[in-house]
Amino acid sequence: MNFSITEYLKKNTEAAPLAVFRIFFGFMMFCSIIRFWSYGWIEKLYIKPNFFFSYYGLEFIKPIGQLTYLIFIICGLSSIFILIGYKYRVAIVTFFISFTYIELMDKTTYLNHYYFISLLSFLLIFLPANAYYSIDAKIKKRSFQKIPAWTIDSIKLLLAIVYFYAGLAKLNSDWLVKAMPLKIWLPSKYDIPLIGDIMQQEWVHYAFSYTGTMYDLAIPFLLLYKRTRVLAFIMVIVFHILTRVLFPIGMFPYIMIVSALIFFDTKVHYQILRFISNICSINKEKFDTAKVLQFQPNYRKVILLVVMSFLTIQLLLPFRYLLYPGELFWTEEGYRFSWRVMLMEKAGYANFKIVDKETGKRFYVDNDDFLTPFQQKQMATQPDFILEYAHYLKKHFENQGHQNVQVFVESYVALNGRLSSQYIDPNVDLGKQKESFKHKTWIIPFKDEIKGL
Repeated sequence: MNFSITEYLKKNTEAAPLAVFRIFFGFMMFCSIIRFWSYGWIEKLYIKPNFFFSYYGLEFIKPIGQLTYLIFIICGLSSIFILIGYKYRVAIVTFFISFTYIELMDKTTYLNHYYFISLLSFLLIFLPANAYYSIDAKIKKRSFQKIPAWTIDSIKLLLAIVYFYAGLAKLNSDWLVKAMPLKIWLPSKYDIPLIGDIMQQEWVHYAFSYTGTMYDLAIPFLLLYKRTRVLAFIMVIVFHILTRVLFPIGMFPYIMIVSALIFFDTKVHYQILRFISNICSINKEKFDTAKVLQFQPNYRKVILLVVMSFLTIQLLLPFRYLLYPGELFWTEEGYRFSWRVMLMEKAGYANFKIVDKETGKRFYVDNDDFLTPFQQKQMATQPDFILEYAHYLKKHFENQGHQNVQVFVESYVALNGRLSSQYIDPNVDLGKQKESFKHKTWIIPFKDEIKGL
């Protein structure tokens, strides 16, 4: 069968799946903001710390004191507007900006699923998620029951990338041959009812390693294929509920479960919308106009260019680690934003030494004076954190009147159950090293080998 990209881009499909996706996305994001606030994490992570780790090139993005709460309020309100489809374009842009700002305020809080939400919200800016079953459609009296098929397929592709790349990342010797780091994590789950005892068994660690790999690699294709879709969705539910029970990963499992619904046929989404309509007393039939949404030619070209460029970047960006020498899990150069989910356990120790270059006088820094315990844990095992903190210490002590300040670190890291070994060259003055996208030559090479992608 010949495939024509031109003909594909002309293809239309029902708008219901995108409307359902919008509703669940808005609801999940609102719940996430409420959960984050209720646990006191805004105060703990963004108000109390004295220092915040920044992403390279985005150092201007910082918490803004008590006004940080306002950012969360804006983010939460915009998620409600997304849910109901009111002022959708403004709402989704506002959500993307506010959520991404929150994500970028402190690199310490980086999680793959925060990154996923930022990407997804950016993509939704360019999709007509309010064309059907929305307040916008009701107010404007322009409900479109059919939309371009690529608008829904673009979300499917993004989800497939997340899953498949997570599976590719698991094709390494630590995960498959040594069952690491699951062999470290799972035994600590002894207190979980029913399954706690078997978490101590080595065969369970290997079973989780291999089934997790096969699941991530296969699930996008199983969801796409109609005959295996229901079974695949059951697998999605079981997998994510189990990971939620075993690991503290917040709302992410539930987000992935409801996101998988977009792979289902339209009749499933109409049933969902009828259920919502009955609960909320909404006349769904008013939206069933059989109208087809057609983008203006110039606007369509721009939107397609943006979406295709965005998806191309997502396909290529996870492979940027190939540009760096050394072991990825050790250096972490190219590790973030690559869907490497829960693949390593690193424990570290970093003791910073301040030296007067002229006199040789020295003293050691008490990290408790500057960083929270969580920040210290993250800093001790990641080179870019160590460098940024060293620069901060240099500036701090210079402002206190110290002269000719040099900053050295005694750093040791243990990776996936290996013995701890020296991490950063202790003879390198980190105060003189500049942050960049180049390889950090002052990282001491890994003394073992991890085979795989």
